Amino acid sequence: MTNGNLSTEEMIRAGVSPTAARRFQPAIARHLPAFAINTTERVSAWIGQVMIESAGFTLLEEDLFYTTPRRLMQVWPSRFANEGAAAPYVRAPQRLANHVYAGRLGNGPAVSGDGWRYRGRGLKQLTGRDNYRRAAQALGQPYLEQPERVAAPDDAVRTACWFWQVNGCNDLADSWQIAAITRRVNGPAMLQAAERRAASDRALRALEA
Repeated sequence: MTNGNLSTEEMIRAGVSPTAARRFQPAIARHLPAFAINTTERVSAWIGQVMIESAGFTLLEEDLFYTTPRRLMQVWPSRFANEGAAAPYVRAPQRLANHVYAGRLGNGPAVSGDGWRYRGRGLKQLTGRDNYRRAAQALGQPYLEQPERVAAPDDAVRTACWFWQVNGCNDLADSWQIAAITRRVNGPAMLQAAERRAASDRALRALEA
């Protein structure tokens, strides 16, 4: 690996499926170096996080289809106090997004539709009007007007790299602070923290070999 310019073979060794590696390698080789994700530690930690965020580079748009009220309560405990409150949002992804993301992350109220419009997309699962706006300004792309672009492979990589850099994840990766990176990427929930560390460690071993 040189300056973050990963080859398809290196991506596969790091745990990415061959199909995903071939699909994303051109964008990764282009964008990781541009955002100083250019050492073995930085690249490995980035791969470990986006592997979990995107279900192994396969999920570029947030899956908001839930089949039980109890699961909704687990994921959004502050939004659903009981099963009765959660029940109307089962198997209703658009309604759910507009509810759980209303009045947060720069979004308007539920009726604005911002929650669904700016739901999680890309390898980082960029979420919320504010994050789309900041990414659009920083990268010179029309993400506010065309949010679906974040789910295209090139923009999925580019926005993940941008988020990583502006949130100080390169510095944390230099000292292999995976838990701190997970908090920056996923927030206080620290979802799948163990899986993120395992994926990062696997990538590091592969790329150091």
